[in-house]
Amino acid sequence: MRHTVVYTIFACILILEACSPKAKNSVKADAYPEIYPDYTEVTIPAGIAPLNFNMMDSKVDALDVVAKGSVSGEITARGKYVDFNIKEWNKLTEQNKGGCILVTVCARKDGEWKQYKDFPIYVSKYSLEDWGLTYRRIPPGYEVGGNIGMYQRDLHSFDEFAMMTETATPERCMNCHTANRTDPSRITMQVRHAKGGTLVQRDGKQEWLNTKTDSTKAACSYAYWHPEGDYIAFSAAAVGQNFFVGTYKPIEVYHPWGNIVLLDTRNYELVTDERLMTSDWVEIFPSFSADGKTLYYSTSIAYDMPAEFAKVKCSLVSIPFDVKTGKFGEKVDTLLNGPKDDMSYVLARPSYDGKWLMYVRCSRSNFPIQQRDADLYIMNLSTMETKCLDIVNSNESDTYPNWSSNSRWFVFASKRDDTMYTRLYISSIDDEGNVTKPFLLPQRNPLKYYNAMFDAYNVPDFTKVKVDFDIHEAQRQLFSDQRINVTVR
Repeated sequence: MRHTVVYTIFACILILEACSPKAKNSVKADAYPEIYPDYTEVTIPAGIAPLNFNMMDSKVDALDVVAKGSVSGEITARGKYVDFNIKEWNKLTEQNKGGCILVTVCARKDGEWKQYKDFPIYVSKYSLEDWGLTYRRIPPGYEVGGNIGMYQRDLHSFDEFAMMTETATPERCMNCHTANRTDPSRITMQVRHAKGGTLVQRDGKQEWLNTKTDSTKAACSYAYWHPEGDYIAFSAAAVGQNFFVGTYKPIEVYHPWGNIVLLDTRNYELVTDERLMTSDWVEIFPSFSADGKTLYYSTSIAYDMPAEFAKVKCSLVSIPFDVKTGKFGEKVDTLLNGPKDDMSYVLARPSYDGKWLMYVRCSRSNFPIQQRDADLYIMNLSTMETKCLDIVNSNESDTYPNWSSNSRWFVFASKRDDTMYTRLYISSIDDEGNVTKPFLLPQRNPLKYYNAMFDAYNVPDFTKVKVDFDIHEAQRQLFSDQRINVTVR
C-alpha cells in the first residue's frame, strides 16, 4: 500500500512537469506582455495575495514565469496561467519591501517561445495592516433577487467568506454595511423591504432597529460612525431609478429627497437638526472628520425627479459637531460649490490621519456609480487644495472609495473592465498626496474568476480583522417582529 502511494505521487509529479514546460530557445520581445489583470508597474503592499495573471492572447498554451526580487528572493510559476505559491509569494514581497519584483514572462504560442520585456511590481514601504476587505456583491439587474450578499475577503490569500446573503433572508436588499474606521467591533447595516431593519452590532451583540419615525421620511441608510463610537450619522433618503431607451446609457439612479440624522447608540435616540433636514434640498452621504469635530456631506436642490435629473449638482459642505453635547455648530461651510462649477461632488471620505478628504466628482447626479465620468479627487485638508487622481481614474465610473486603517491605502469600485460590472481596485498614497497605479483585487485564476462571476462589487471597505457576524442570529431577529423603535431627541 505504501509503495502504491509513493508511485502515485511520483506519477503526479511527472504529469505536472509535463503540463508545465520550461521555456526553450525563446525569442526576445521589446514589450511588456499583454496580461490580465494589467499588473505591470503597480505598487502593492507586502503580504498581499499573489498577483496571478493570464495572457490576453488565448492562443498562448504555456507560460514560464520568474519573479525575482530587487533585494533578494526568486520564485517561478509554470502552466496555462500564472499561479504563484502563496507562501513563496508572501515571503518574496516581505523580502523586497521598499524595492521591487521583476517579472520575466516566457509564453509559448504555436510551438514557439517568446520572452517579453521584464516588468516591475513595486513593493511599497507602507504596510497594509488590515486583515481584509468587506463588500457587497450584487447582480446588476435592478431588482430584488439574485442572491445579494455581504462578503469579506482575506487580502493575504484568496479566501472569501459570506457574512449574509439573500439565501438566508429571501427577497430583501441588504446594503450600507459600515464599520467604525475599519474596526468591525462596531458595525451597522440596513435590510430593506418586508421585515427589514437597521442593524447596530457592538462587540458581537446584534440589535435590530426601526429607524423610521414620524419626524423622518425614511429609514436610515448611508451610515458613517463618529470615531468615538457612540454616534452614527445616517442619510434618510429615497432611491429612484429610470431607464433610457435607445441610448448607450441604460439607467439613471437618483435620490429625489434625503435628510441627515444622527443616531445616539447609547439610547437609540435620533438627533435632528433643521439645517440637515430641509424640504427643498437633498442632504446625503455624511462622514465625520478624523477628529470627529466636523461632519461632511453633500447637498443639492430637490429637483422634480426624474424629469430634471440632469440638473442635480451636489455641493460638498461641512458643519461643526460637538460630541460632548451631541449638537451641531451654527455655520454650514461650502467646500466645493457644485452649481458654480457645473459639477457634482459626493461620497466624501476623510483619511483617518486627518490629512486628506477623498471624494467623487461627476458632471451630475447624487448617485455617481451610474455616471461614466465619475472620478476620484482628493483635497488637502491643510491647504484646501484639490487635485484629480489621474493615475487612479479611468474612462468609466470610479466611485465608493474607502481608506485603510493607517490611511496609506484606499480601495474603490471601478467599471473600467467592461463598463457594466464594478470591480475592486487598491492604490496607495504618500505624504505629498501622490498615488500609485491601482491593482485589481487578486484572484487565483483571475480571467476565469471575473468572466464567470456575474456580480458587481460595491461599498468596499477595509476591515482590521475578520468580522465576527452571526448570520443565524440575524436571520432569527429579522424574521421576528421584534425591533427597537428609535425615538427623536
